[in-house]
Amino acid sequence: MDVAAVQKPFFLISAFEGGGVFMYFILAFFVLTVGLITERAIFFALKIKAAPAGFRKTLLASLIRGEFRNAETYAKSFAQASLARIAAVGAGLRANGAGDEEVQARMDEKLAQEISQIDRRTGFLAMYGNVSTLLGLLGTIVGMIHSFAAVASANPADRAMMLSKGISEAMNCTAFGLITAIPALVAYAYFQNRTDRLVSELTESTTEIYHDLVFLSEGDLSPKATKSSKRAPAAGISENILEA
Repeated sequence: MDVAAVQKPFFLISAFEGGGVFMYFILAFFVLTVGLITERAIFFALKIKAAPAGFRKTLLASLIRGEFRNAETYAKSFAQASLARIAAVGAGLRANGAGDEEVQARMDEKLAQEISQIDRRTGFLAMYGNVSTLLGLLGTIVGMIHSFAAVASANPADRAMMLSKGISEAMNCTAFGLITAIPALVAYAYFQNRTDRLVSELTESTTEIYHDLVFLSEGDLSPKATKSSKRAPAAGISENILEA
């Protein structure tokens, strides 16, 4: 049996116990960090769904015909995707005769809600990393103060040994603080970068769909207007968009 492998867990336990009371605070932040990293990883892997390829093109086909209710139903069929939920709100409002300003306000409101869901809790990782580092430094400083105080009243022959032992124990706080902080900050950078890309894509796609709704509606939302010849020019232009 490898003696070093057996002694390693005991060394960690001994180092943890020798770090003082601040080690327990660092341990609490370590548990919180691991839990939040796991939650964010599951969220981005399983709960973030993209709208299917050709979603906007299919939506446009209904908008061209003035079938806003059909567009709403189609968008709701992909309710797991943030973009589809936003598009359903816009199409539903157009089907009820809402004006451009109301559509924009409600779609912006829904977009803000979706962004809030994506960005929720990610910022805590940066806070956990920074606080863990500061707790490690604080524990080290407090440990060294105690160490120097003990050495001051010790036998001169034992001072060197006591000082080195005290400093070693005090530095354990810094080490464990960094062990917690580094994964937290790396995970924060990764998840924040992914959040920024998702938000940018979602905002751009929402703007495109809003413009489609406004452009194809031509400001006339009465039931007769959706079937009149006045919609022919817009339909012709939109067919070119679909073919593009």
